[in-house]
Amino acid sequence: MKPPKFMYCDPDSIEEAVALKSRYGHDSLVLAGGQSLMPMLNMRLANPEVLIDINRVTDLQQITRDGDVLEIGAGVRQSVLETDPAVAAAVPLLGLVVPYIGHIENRHRGTVGGSLAHADAAAELPCAAVTLDATIVVQGTAGRREVPARDFFEGFMTNCCAPDELVVAVRFPVTPAASGSAFVEHARRQGDFALASAAAVVSLDAQGNVASAAVGVGGISATPVRATAVQDALVGGPTATEAIAAAAAAIGDSVSAADDMHATGVYRRHLAVTVVKRAITAAVANAAAVERNGS
Repeated sequence: MKPPKFMYCDPDSIEEAVALKSRYGHDSLVLAGGQSLMPMLNMRLANPEVLIDINRVTDLQQITRDGDVLEIGAGVRQSVLETDPAVAAAVPLLGLVVPYIGHIENRHRGTVGGSLAHADAAAELPCAAVTLDATIVVQGTAGRREVPARDFFEGFMTNCCAPDELVVAVRFPVTPAASGSAFVEHARRQGDFALASAAAVVSLDAQGNVASAAVGVGGISATPVRATAVQDALVGGPTATEAIAAAAAAIGDSVSAADDMHATGVYRRHLAVTVVKRAITAAVANAAAVERNGS
C-alpha cells in the first residue's frame, strides 16, 4: 500500500519545526526515523495533512553530559546508544535495552525521541525512561517544559504533548557507579514486540542486602509501569532467590493486562512476574560483580 497525500515540510531548526506544529496542530505528524510512522502511513492508519521531517534539525542530534545528567537529543539514532562509550559509562541500562529494539536496520534509522513520542507500551525505551526516572523535554510555542517520564505516557500510544509541541530531548540521571543494571524481554521472535519486559537497577549495601532498587515493566499495561511494590519489597532485604521471587510476585497486582491476539491477560501477568524476577536477579549479579571489581 501507499501512503495518503500530504504536504511535506523539512525544517532545519527546532523553532521552525515548532512553528509548523503550531500552525498545523493535530493535522500534522513528525517524521524522525519513520520506523513506526511509515508503516502506519502505508497502511492508512495515519492520515496527516502535513508531514514535518526533522532529520535536518542537527540541534536534536546531540548527546551531552552535565554533571549527574545525561541529555540525549530526540533525533539521536537508537544505534548510537549501543556503541557510545559516554552513554555506557553514564547510564549502562540504555546499552542493554537498545539491542532488543527491532533489528539493527531499524535502530540505524529509529530515533530516541521518536520511540518515546510514539508511546508504545511494548517499546523498550519508554520502559527504560520510566525505570530510570528520566525527564522528557518538550518544546512548543510557549517554550520548553520538562515532564517526568511517569507522567509523559498517558495511555495506549498517547503522550502528554500539546498539538504545538514536540519532543526535543530526554534527560537521564547518571546511574551510581556501584549499581548493577539488567533488562529482560520475552517476545515470540527476536525483533518482535515484547509480550513482557522488565528493567532493573540495583545497588547493594556492605552486608550484600539491597540498598536501592528501581524496577520497571513494559508490554503489559497501556503504559510502562514503575513497579514500586516490587521495589519496596526488595529494599533492605536479602538477595536470596526466595526473597527476589517473593518481591517479583508483587508485580502481578500492579499491572492490568487484557486479552489480545498475542496473549491472554493472565499469561501476560504471569510473564510479568517471570521477567521481573529474572531482571532483578541479573541486576543483583551485576551489582555484586561491580563491587568485587571495585566499581
